[in-house]
Amino acid sequence: MDRGVAPGAENPTTTEVTAPRPRHRLSWLWGPAFVAAIAYVDPGNVAANLTAGSRYGYLLVWVLVLANAMAVLVQYLSAKVGLVTGHSLPEILGDRLRRGPRIAYWLQAEVVAAATDLAEVIGGAIALQILFGLPLVVGGIVIGVVSMALLSIQTRRGQRPFEFVVMGLLLVVTIGFMTGLFFSDVSWGEAGAGLLPRFAGADSVLIAAGMLGATVMPHAIYVHSALARDRHGGGGTDLGRLLRATRWDVVVSMVVAGAVNIAMLLLAAASLQGVGGTDSIQGAHAAISTALGPAVGVLFGIGLLASGLASTSVGCYAGAAIMSGLLRIRVPMVVRRAVTLIPALLILGSGVNPTWALVLSQVLLSVGIPFALAPLVWLTGRPTVMGRFANSLALRVVAWVVVGLIVALNLVLVWLTMTGES
Repeated sequence: MDRGVAPGAENPTTTEVTAPRPRHRLSWLWGPAFVAAIAYVDPGNVAANLTAGSRYGYLLVWVLVLANAMAVLVQYLSAKVGLVTGHSLPEILGDRLRRGPRIAYWLQAEVVAAATDLAEVIGGAIALQILFGLPLVVGGIVIGVVSMALLSIQTRRGQRPFEFVVMGLLLVVTIGFMTGLFFSDVSWGEAGAGLLPRFAGADSVLIAAGMLGATVMPHAIYVHSALARDRHGGGGTDLGRLLRATRWDVVVSMVVAGAVNIAMLLLAAASLQGVGGTDSIQGAHAAISTALGPAVGVLFGIGLLASGLASTSVGCYAGAAIMSGLLRIRVPMVVRRAVTLIPALLILGSGVNPTWALVLSQVLLSVGIPFALAPLVWLTGRPTVMGRFANSLALRVVAWVVVGLIVALNLVLVWLTMTGES
């Protein structure tokens, strides 16, 4: 059977004969989506959401709600590929593309992965500076070293322990970023009005694209298919049950991530709007500490640190899955971690505003989304790939509408960037 072709795909009515797996409670099958969800609460999200809230108040709440709804669909389709085919999305594309297009596709995917890693290392370094006063470059090195230790858990002990560690860090992120919301004077009426889609000039479109790039992240699309493959791939007679468990896994994890993102924007809108010096995460942290108390500021810093550590580990996992799938080259994750750390350290040492670098990295991620999303939607709708688990007509329509919306926003972003409008 060709790689990337689902069991029974040659004849969707074929009975699957893989030996049944032991039955567990559906919640025991959760995990991969929570690892992928870390990508949705990484330091890039912090920068984009705080920037949006402090500049435009509640105006862009709708962007986060829409992006999170898209993320639920996208992450389910990504996991579905890994479960049904037993292969990651990069592996399937690597088998179907000729050498030239495959290398070109890998290059853009690596640029996206590099932008992701940049955001995560910078965010972790900022957290260490906030909490302990470490220089940014030193903090970046510490983040890189600790992330190597986290990756070694997956290498030596397997995926399940790695999932538990990442889920623990996600809990810390949730507490750290949401605590301040309970001490903020949020205008819930204005927040509700923020659900109405609208912009306030070209710069708000740029920020919205960054928020979208930070929420529907390309590397999370690639990595979730690999995570599902490694955890459950080739589900056999349990495949239908695994897909049901995966739907819950995705919904619950994305609700958590979405709540954290919206909480950050509401916090910034309520406590940072019109406050000077909040154009950086450090400045926002200082303003939060002043307005809401030093304890809230410390929890915010701890949440940012956990976000950087977890997300850079997941990002490195994604980069390894992209390279091995498209180029059939396996590089030890520790080596890859060391190499991908260099660009982030160079930027940290260059004096560039790290918060603005984070926001721009998210815009780059937004441009890379269609290259991951369009093949995902196309493949999951093909019976030759997915067999009887191919997307229904209604799901295909919805998924292609999502692709169209994202591409349209990116075209607007490119136009505004080229024309210099603001």
